[in-house]
Amino acid sequence: MSVIILLLGASLLVAICFLAAFIWSVRSGQFEDHFSPAHRILFEHKPTEHASGSTPPAPPCNNNSTATPPNCKQ
Repeated sequence: MSVIILLLGASLLVAICFLAAFIWSVRSGQFEDHFSPAHRILFEHKPTEHASGSTPPAPPCNNNSTATPPNCKQ
């Protein structure tokens, strides 16, 4: 019977710790997401420049495409 009281006290202590951690995270702004990642895909982003500042690499030569990149020989 004393084991039940010990387990009840331990579970209450763990529950209080989790509640305190949740309240701390809410107050510190962990759950403030004004621009959800699920909605970011709906908006276009500006193309980024390469780190070296050079032009992006040419697309690979593909015989199946109708538009051939200028660096491909036919």
